[in-house]
Amino acid sequence: MRVFAVSDIHVDYAENLNWILSLTAGEYSEDILILAGDVSNKMPLLEQVFNSLQKSFKTVLFVPGNHELWVQDGDFDCSLDKFDAIASLCAACGIHTGIYEDEGISFVPLFSWYDFSFGEPDLYLRRAWRDFHACSWPAHMQESHEVSEYFLNLNIPRLETGNQTLISFSHFLPRIDVMPERIPLEMRTVYPVLGSENLGRQVKLLNPDIHVYGHSHVNQSIELEGIRYVNNAFAYPSESRIARKQLHCVYEC
Repeated sequence: MRVFAVSDIHVDYAENLNWILSLTAGEYSEDILILAGDVSNKMPLLEQVFNSLQKSFKTVLFVPGNHELWVQDGDFDCSLDKFDAIASLCAACGIHTGIYEDEGISFVPLFSWYDFSFGEPDLYLRRAWRDFHACSWPAHMQESHEVSEYFLNLNIPRLETGNQTLISFSHFLPRIDVMPERIPLEMRTVYPVLGSENLGRQVKLLNPDIHVYGHSHVNQSIELEGIRYVNNAFAYPSESRIARKQLHCVYEC
């Protein structure tokens, strides 16, 4: 059994969708796929991708990204309502969003959001970052740190999971030092919306062997404090220099 990871497939682009639909069951029928968010903000596309991947892989594990929770120009008024609807869609399609165990491995999805612990966003980022306009939160969750806290609280029962091997995954970054040093300074203005130090504390408490994440669109595999952090973003069609554009096997047994 192999464990593959991919994130940020953005199937709103036809070439990305075609790649997903081309994955065949014959090659991956005994394997597990971790899908670490940002598939699409459109529910019909989500369902199409889920149904296709469920036929291709033995098991598909999913955690939503920020794009999934966009409600602008959609059928939902609240991003939390859409979050719940996505969970129901996953259940209907046979996609796992909870703790999953197989062959001595526990897979632990961790929900998250960003909370500006990686830095304070400047005025341009606040105006340009689509989440600030396309997501809609309840009145008591208007600040990003309140949204982050909501999702992190959902993870608390999962942090006591133990097994021979632990693999956790989130959409957002659990620590900013997973970003490569080569990133130019002018590109680091997005760091405030990449993740959360409190998510990182939860990952450390869980202490998995591997943590898979997405969101940054920058592929990475780095060991920090005994945990292997892996990002395998498919990314936008134009981002061929920073993304592998293929599945990445993170574990095999």
